[in-house]
Amino acid sequence: MRKLKLEELGRISVEEFKEADKIPVVVILDNIRSMYNIGSVFRTADAFLIEKIYLCGITGTPPHKEIRKTALGATESVEWEYVKEISELIGKLKNEGFKILSIEQTEGSKNLSEFELSPNEKYAVIFGNEVEGVQQEVINQSDVCIEIPQGGTKHSLNVSVCAGILLWEMFKKLSLRQAQ
Repeated sequence: MRKLKLEELGRISVEEFKEADKIPVVVILDNIRSMYNIGSVFRTADAFLIEKIYLCGITGTPPHKEIRKTALGATESVEWEYVKEISELIGKLKNEGFKILSIEQTEGSKNLSEFELSPNEKYAVIFGNEVEGVQQEVINQSDVCIEIPQGGTKHSLNVSVCAGILLWEMFKKLSLRQAQ
């Protein structure tokens, strides 16, 4: 085996990314403190062809040195918008036909491995603060809460790791659906 060089990977340009078909998913980052986490989610959103990222509350916005360090240019390819009040954004997205998914451990949350994506549905996926998680009032506005199963001693995952797992699962399921 030989490690491939960057030019051998066949990646698309920023312009091609902006024109490419995306999976019907938007990401909402609410009150994320770490700029490195924000940048990492941008990079993941680029990898899995996410439509847009909404940054809410205290979540930092590009351009920012620490976001740039982990995003590696994904703030240029992935569409994003800052919206101060997440509740207003959720209302707007619901009116546009999005199903609202909060990623949180709740009573009645759905295990990610058992969560089925519906054909022709649009999804808004909410990731909350690194310490407090998704706010209760946001959970109240959500259609469903998704939980990533864990077997260790810790009760949560880093928000950027959580986003990577969830968005990969959605990309697999939705990009296969589009190919059919």
